[in-house]
Amino acid sequence: METIKVKTHVGDDGILRLEVPTGLSNRELEVLVVLQPLQIEAVDEMGWPIGFFDRTYGALADDPIERG
Repeated sequence: METIKVKTHVGDDGILRLEVPTGLSNRELEVLVVLQPLQIEAVDEMGWPIGFFDRTYGALADDPIERG
């Protein structure tokens, strides 16, 4: 069994179109499709996730990085 993960977009027509190269030919396959809507994270004008620095600021306060 092989797992292939593909990210794609469903158009306004609501139809999902998949083209997945398998490297197989002339074979019977069982195919399982799981639809998992992605949560698109909001980003600021620089492309950073909103609140990223608030969540990570001071994360290494107990283990400071030292340059040798």
